[in-house]
Amino acid sequence: MESRAVPRLDRSLSVVGLGCWQLGADWGDVTEDDALATLDGALEAGVTFLDTADVYGDGRSEQLISQSSAARHPEVFVATKAGRRADPLEPAQFTADNLRAWVDRSRTNLAVESLDLVQLHCPPTPVYSDDAVFEVMDGLVADGAIRAYGVSVETCDEALTAIARPGVATVQIILNAFRLKPLEQVLPAAREAGVGVIARVPLASGLLSGRYDATTTFAADDHRTYNRDGAAFDVGETFAGVPFDVGLRAVEDLREIAGDRPLAEFALRWVIDTPGVTAVIPGARNSDQARRNAAVADSEPLTEAQRADVAAVYDRHVRALVHERW
Repeated sequence: MESRAVPRLDRSLSVVGLGCWQLGADWGDVTEDDALATLDGALEAGVTFLDTADVYGDGRSEQLISQSSAARHPEVFVATKAGRRADPLEPAQFTADNLRAWVDRSRTNLAVESLDLVQLHCPPTPVYSDDAVFEVMDGLVADGAIRAYGVSVETCDEALTAIARPGVATVQIILNAFRLKPLEQVLPAAREAGVGVIARVPLASGLLSGRYDATTTFAADDHRTYNRDGAAFDVGETFAGVPFDVGLRAVEDLREIAGDRPLAEFALRWVIDTPGVTAVIPGARNSDQARRNAAVADSEPLTEAQRADVAAVYDRHVRALVHERW
């Protein structure tokens, strides 16, 4: 599989990674056997980049990674996140003691001495401008508890603030056919600075898979049920903030552009082809999904005409609802 270099990380990441949110919780039940098979399937298909967080299943996702073959694979790079354990979630919680405790917990869960990459997990906006927070992160690198750090953001403004900090190696941001704003400033700024861009929610919580229609329902413990209005966390994380019915209408237009190509493949390829993207991290609930996602790395790129048509669908259905919000 193609790998893309991240200058500030001083290494390359597989262009298709595996998002491990599903392996923890918030997507209905995923058994331990299915989770381990998903991880194995991804690695066998060439994925070497795994993205998790300390709050995914209250540590279950990290623990499963430590139990899988990924823990014994020398090329695998594991990115985790810290900060969403803060209670309440406010800037004052991002103290040196808390940050170190969160990092130490992930080190235990992942059974490693040093974490490959720790991303501040969509913290409150003022945190991105707090020098003290980033001094702690620099200290954790110096101590060997982590090898590098980055941020996971909700907004483009947060991403630009983070990119301006010399110690930030990566920025993780929502990027898909329903979220085009990062193309304007974030991706060019990251490329110029040598910051890696990790594209999350690439299928808009499954909307861009093309599998759903107006009759689709989700389990009660699935965030696509309980967070549709942003009751639990930022609504932009669920369906990329696009109302479900609007997304379905936009998907029908995208099907015509994709032609005979499966919509999920088309949508992932759109992200891969976007200049400035380092890696895309689709989730998977089983080994077959993980393998199909990985195979997109070897598929045909989209044409410029197709990309222009995707932008037109965005303008027609989505722009007014999400563009200025995130």
